[in-house]
Amino acid sequence: MKAIEIERKFLVRNDSWRDCAGIPHVLQQAYLSRDENSVRVRLIDGRSACLTIKFHTAGLAKDEYEYEIPVEEARDLLRHATGHVIEKTRYRVLHEGRNWDVDVFAGAYEGLTLAEIEMAGEDDLPALPQWLGREVTGNKRYSNRAMAEASRQPPLGACGG
Repeated sequence: MKAIEIERKFLVRNDSWRDCAGIPHVLQQAYLSRDENSVRVRLIDGRSACLTIKFHTAGLAKDEYEYEIPVEEARDLLRHATGHVIEKTRYRVLHEGRNWDVDVFAGAYEGLTLAEIEMAGEDDLPALPQWLGREVTGNKRYSNRAMAEASRQPPLGACGG
């Protein structure tokens, strides 16, 4: 299914978001290509999986195509990752009528927590929760793809202050 993805990403300052967090989902994801666009496989709670293809366009927008795939195929594709498999737990957090995704990383990036929100347009200005830290939208260092391709863990830090 095709969608336009427009999102903003932030470091997370503290754990107060947990008071409003929904059910956690454990994600394993990997990237299967190294060109400017991305092909990602994601395993969700070990029970479902999807393949996502993203094409960068102007500004914050990306064309995104996402397809459900069999779990066994996803596990096989994870073994073909071009870099590291990213491990994280995702929580959906409601703030002032908007859903935020908060990702708590494990493995090489344990201690890092990021929050992102999908927007209807680039001029969409959601209310920002107090638990957010510095905005890192567009900072490649905080993209899942860059983290997967990094030869070692960069000093990202967990604090968003």
